[in-house]
Amino acid sequence: MTPTPVSPASPGAGPAPTTTEAPALHAAALALGDDALVLSHRLGEWAGHAPVLEEEVALANIALDLLGQARVLLSLAGDEDELAYLREERAFRNLQLVEQPNGDFAHTIARQLYFSVYQTLLYGQLADTDSLLAPLAAKAVKEVAYHQDHAEQWTLRLGDGTAESHERMRRGLDALWRFTGEMFQPVPGLDLDWQGMREQWTARVTEVIEKATLSVPEGPQSGAWTAGAGREGLHTESFGRMLAEMQHLHRSHPGASW
Repeated sequence: MTPTPVSPASPGAGPAPTTTEAPALHAAALALGDDALVLSHRLGEWAGHAPVLEEEVALANIALDLLGQARVLLSLAGDEDELAYLREERAFRNLQLVEQPNGDFAHTIARQLYFSVYQTLLYGQLADTDSLLAPLAAKAVKEVAYHQDHAEQWTLRLGDGTAESHERMRRGLDALWRFTGEMFQPVPGLDLDWQGMREQWTARVTEVIEKATLSVPEGPQSGAWTAGAGREGLHTESFGRMLAEMQHLHRSHPGASW
């Protein structure tokens, strides 16, 4: 299910950007590509640690889907390997939500619920535009629909399960809620209905949370203030440690071929 990477000049990437389009395309591809890359790495950290074997496979597949998206997007912004492994922390433009540590399984599912609903809406809108990223979005929307369904089903199982699973799901949703507002800050180069997306996201997430016998977290997500400045290159403390781990092999053996 992983998208096949395409170069900016290939048919799958659409026409080559004009001089005026290039900076906007670069910014948008970098932001969305970094989201996918960072969350892919976080999910990959579950390898060998998932609660059941089936989830070992499911989380790995979602991580690979996201990595495929990241490769396409970063290739539109430059050299995908250099962008992934040689940039410093402040040069990454991912949302702070996706860089948050996995925590327990419920915490990971809360992060997946918030982000996958957002990504489904984002790619759904983007696929219907004349953006050079539309071909990617049209392919990826089918993948992220599965990601969303996986997160929703686990939210329901944990929230409406035992007293322990209910409490863990509640803690995960509460802890990450403050990072969700950043998702709806407009991304340069993407002419989308961000307010409409926020409203749809809030409605869907609220529906799932309440069906799981949980309460929507209280906080400023729907107001003017929001935590998170990842799009400006400001990241949380855990991101630096994650980045050092992700880039260690490439930086230790520069120029090596495999």
